[in-house]
Amino acid sequence: MSIKPLADRVLIKATDEEEVIKGGIIIPDTAKEKPQEGEIVAVGPGRLSETGDRIALEVSAGDKVLYGKYSGTEVTVGNEKYMILRESDILAII
Repeated sequence: MSIKPLADRVLIKATDEEEVIKGGIIIPDTAKEKPQEGEIVAVGPGRLSETGDRIALEVSAGDKVLYGKYSGTEVTVGNEKYMILRESDILAII
């Protein structure tokens, strides 16, 4: 992996949404919502406290997580799309 997040940031690969819903209706790309679920690919070393101690992250690579709809920054590496966001933007581990 050529991307290494800094401080308390994590790199997430969003899971793909289903293109066909139960009724058989196909949803076009323009009408789809941003995914809010993904798998952590890489994590930063953690942020520094006031005293200079490193505070470790609660999540690790491989965790499946839910994150806020409008949080983070989208980046593209090769043909893959990823999200970089702070650990505080992660809502839950699933």
